[in-house]
Amino acid sequence: MSDIILHHYDLSPFSEKIRLTLGYKGLDWNSVIVEAVPPRPLLDTLTGGYRRVPVLQVGADIYCDTEVIFHALERIKPAPTLYPTGEGISKALSLWWDRSTWKPAIGVLVDYIGEHLPEEFLKDRKDNYLGYDMSKEGMAPMLPAYVQQMTAFADWLASMLRENGDYLTGKHLSAADLTCYHSLWLLRANCGAEAIDAQLGLAPEVIAWMDRIAAIGHGNKTDMTPEEALAVAKAATPAHPGLGDNDPSGIAVGTTVTVTPDDNARVPVTGTLVGADTQEIVIAIDSPEAGRLHVHFPRAGFETIAQSNSARSAA
Repeated sequence: MSDIILHHYDLSPFSEKIRLTLGYKGLDWNSVIVEAVPPRPLLDTLTGGYRRVPVLQVGADIYCDTEVIFHALERIKPAPTLYPTGEGISKALSLWWDRSTWKPAIGVLVDYIGEHLPEEFLKDRKDNYLGYDMSKEGMAPMLPAYVQQMTAFADWLASMLRENGDYLTGKHLSAADLTCYHSLWLLRANCGAEAIDAQLGLAPEVIAWMDRIAAIGHGNKTDMTPEEALAVAKAATPAHPGLGDNDPSGIAVGTTVTVTPDDNARVPVTGTLVGADTQEIVIAIDSPEAGRLHVHFPRAGFETIAQSNSARSAA
């Protein structure tokens, strides 16, 4: 059985980029389907309450946010690499795309299918996740602006492809391709590819690029229940973080901290700092149900705040 477990749901675009990453790297993995709308009590036990999906689990190590998931999978299987031209350009493009396109993509999406979204889903996203009304009626006044923004961003992708070839950063696929694909995938999969291609004026280069990425597939997955995943975590021991005591703001290993996304779904996760550097932070959490876990977050896009002056301890 594979040690890799992905907690996700089918229509999650952020999950789609990780499913494609698993396919690209040829990794076997276990699929745990979670609800699109919380509560998700067993997943909360694993993450300490982290609100977003997907979550990657490798034994008793839990990876939150797609950037740190990319890095975990890169460590597990370095080739083919997600960073053929170096990490910087792929990370910068990924962060830009995720943050710039998410709201306009939702605006276009709900114009097509908003009336079919359950009320509990809309309420949850407004009250607990996005902080704004993503109903069809709520997004409608800004629809022209959302179309304009998505059209501009898609045109930038076309420019990159004309300059660089088959992929955004060069001849080989990178993490940036998998990220920039996902919100266009969300629209084309739910609203109709022909309609979205026409509305956003997607260039032939972009459509062909999307076809190349879709052809990667999701690799070899095995279904797993949330209860089985929890049992895997409890039976395992977290790996040593390997990051040292290198928090750039000086927070020492052994300190109780909260880690919180800085954009949306701002639910803090509290734990003990066990390792940190400029790119990743790892905190330990404990529970009777799962034992000791190490929960991993990226630094970009997250805030880490010390909650106490706990004595320095070995990771």
